[in-house]
Amino acid sequence: MNIIEIIDKKRRGLTHTEEEIAALVKMMESGQAQDYQISAWLMAVCINGLDMEETTWLTKAFVESGKQLELSDVGGVVVDKHSTGGVGDKTTLALIPMLAVAGVKVAKLSGRGLGFTGGTIDKLEAIPGFQVSLTTAEFVKQIRQIGMAISSQTQDLAPADGKMYALRDVTATVESIPLIAASVISKKIAAGADVIVLDIKYGTGAFMHTLEDAKSLAYTCREVGSRLGKSISTVISAMNQPLGCSIGHSLEVIETVQLLRGEGAPDLEMLCLRLASVALVCAGVQPNLEAAEEALRASLHDGTALEKFRELVIAQKGDPYFIQDPALLPQPDKVLMIPASQTGYIANIDALEVAKAAKLVGAGRLTKGSPINLGVGVLLRKKVGDSVRPGEILVELYADERAPKEAMEVLKGAFTYSANPVESPALVDEVMLGDVFQRATTSV
Repeated sequence: MNIIEIIDKKRRGLTHTEEEIAALVKMMESGQAQDYQISAWLMAVCINGLDMEETTWLTKAFVESGKQLELSDVGGVVVDKHSTGGVGDKTTLALIPMLAVAGVKVAKLSGRGLGFTGGTIDKLEAIPGFQVSLTTAEFVKQIRQIGMAISSQTQDLAPADGKMYALRDVTATVESIPLIAASVISKKIAAGADVIVLDIKYGTGAFMHTLEDAKSLAYTCREVGSRLGKSISTVISAMNQPLGCSIGHSLEVIETVQLLRGEGAPDLEMLCLRLASVALVCAGVQPNLEAAEEALRASLHDGTALEKFRELVIAQKGDPYFIQDPALLPQPDKVLMIPASQTGYIANIDALEVAKAAKLVGAGRLTKGSPINLGVGVLLRKKVGDSVRPGEILVELYADERAPKEAMEVLKGAFTYSANPVESPALVDEVMLGDVFQRATTSV
């Protein structure tokens, strides 16, 4: 099959066959199709789209390009959660122990960040000694033994997606709903979980800028999953202000511990409870969201979720004493305070601007593999809806010697004031539950 014909067909807005999609992926993997040819096809897709069948076939080809984890013998229903990204999103760190305490197995493969802040794996590396890279055998064994494991992503799972994503990242073709859906769902299916929950974010600090786009992506992910024998649940959440109060690696680990003690920021706790409740209902562990949330909230206040987190840290060779002494985590050179400039209420905190400030002081990376400073970041002392007076601290900047003055100016500009009271914005806009898991679910 000719790659030029495949490119031309999509350029003209025509529909591919399953054989053409499979051939495209195989030619990309073998090198028969050059990077510039795959890039041309990606741009044609961004302009003309893929229909649901084409998106499903692309997802299937990604899955079949590598290995699939076999987790059916770990002794329970296996849950996986994925977020489309956000500013201050440390939900994965909290959800793993919350779900494990609640009676399901948690298998989480995560990545590093490329952009404003690091990814989940980067955050875990702030914990002294924490082993973020497990072999497949170690990963499965740990799930069997303590009910949970988290590891950096392996190149064996959906490798064709990795190759195509690398091209999307440098050709302005990332923000295509069919391509995003194929990328996300292929990795989730290959990772072997029984229950998959997607947190799809929209707003200034997310890939999807509008609620309409987020709903479209959620529908596409659920439909593609269904066609490939996987029930997908989706939660759509807002990302116009940062989630919780911390942005930065050590800071987000500390906030995770606070949440697991029952002392978390209300918005972060609410989203964690909602995501975990969806997972438990779809796993058949709880009858409804209300019952699930009640059980989960109890684990945050009776110490069992925090103790399970400690167990995870110890299992992956980390030093658990940071839970009592956060000073054991990487620290900044300085902490700078930014006060409010007027009396009123916080009307908006631009998540993207806060993320830019964090990146300026070293919390993000410019290129894949470049170093980041695990001790720097931003700590919000006020959130949308809070009242302020002149001189009251809005935000703390944890910095080293890199651009602290510039970062402070960016942070000041991220806050918008109102003379009148402002309601805290809604966080979750839509929850769509998949089917309750049945072991007889078909596979790709």
